Amino acid sequence: MRSLCVLAGAMGLALAMSSGALAQVPPDPNNPNEVVPDAMNPTPYGEPITLENAKKVAAAAAAEATKRNWQGMCISVVAPSGDLVYFEKHDNCQYASISISQHKARTAARYRRPTVVFERLVGKGPFFAYLPTLDDVIASRGGKPLVVGGKIIGAIGVSGGTGSQDDTISQAGVAALK
Repeated sequence: MRSLCVLAGAMGLALAMSSGALAQVPPDPNNPNEVVPDAMNPTPYGEPITLENAKKVAAAAAAEATKRNWQGMCISVVAPSGDLVYFEKHDNCQYASISISQHKARTAARYRRPTVVFERLVGKGPFFAYLPTLDDVIASRGGKPLVVGGKIIGAIGVSGGTGSQDDTISQAGVAALK
């Protein structure tokens, strides 16, 4: 009986292997993800942002929000690891924006790109439907890496307004380090 089970198992395995069940899926010429780039040139990480510079970034962002009379913003500054260095919450900020601003900053730092990149790619359709499955991604504008001397020292994340308002405020924070 045992030898009959082993023989049946071997036959089943041989049948599965010959049926193409383990064959590779052919590339889809319409999928832009199928193109293999020749090189990778990611922005390198640098020393983490100091508390003094994080406060400077947040102050510039907050000043822009005040100048535009946009109230209720949350501003987060993180190290390259995505860990929080500094946080500022304006009065009247919705509670959800506290964690959203941190999430935007964390995503921008860890993935080395503005969060608007994810937002735009998700909007391009089904070939980018995998993006929300990546660990700790948020596809909403308002997160920007902080780059000094060609190296990422952290990121800023802003939440509380519309996406374009959050993005504008985060740009003001980035400009504080230039």
